[in-house]
Amino acid sequence: MDFNQFYDILIQIILNTTYLEIIAVIFGLLSVWFAKKVNILVFPTGIISVVIYMYICFGAKLYADAGINFVYFVMSIYGWYMWTRVGTQKKERPISMCSKKEHLINILMFVFFFLVLSYVLKNYTDSNVPIWDSLTTSIFIVAMWLMAIKKVENWTVWIIGDIISIPLYFYKGLVFTSFQFTVFLIIAVLGYIEWKKQFKESKNIA
Repeated sequence: MDFNQFYDILIQIILNTTYLEIIAVIFGLLSVWFAKKVNILVFPTGIISVVIYMYICFGAKLYADAGINFVYFVMSIYGWYMWTRVGTQKKERPISMCSKKEHLINILMFVFFFLVLSYVLKNYTDSNVPIWDSLTTSIFIVAMWLMAIKKVENWTVWIIGDIISIPLYFYKGLVFTSFQFTVFLIIAVLGYIEWKKQFKESKNIA
């Protein structure tokens, strides 16, 4: 395939992009940007995006990704609560880093979801990318959990998942979503830098 053929195919895919996908991408980008800024709006904007993506991913036979968007919805509600919950000193939940025990829990969580999802997708669905779908879904479940409890490492996990998702969504014909994950990757790197800086500053103040 030469460049002209690739360009023609790309243009055709873009023209076939639905308004729903564009809306989901816009709110998804807003959500990640608000996450980088440690702004509570990460959750309402994210909820709009994931509800739309539940529908889109199911239509694209990305069943695990459709499922994870439901998980995102639930975790967004939980994260919204956790970010606004105050302690005895009336302070918001602080940014922190994972302990060794939490790292182990994260790894076990990833392995569990990957094994379960890959088995289900291989044996009970017509997914043509069961391993990749299970891989990204398992990664993002861990990332969403870490974001909900304000761990710096959430950004590292998002970065890994974004790198895998960019070619996956392009392969499935969801070009705008692939572009969205490219921007996600950039914001995730910036988010890691910003959260790590805030974490260090909070330690110095303490």
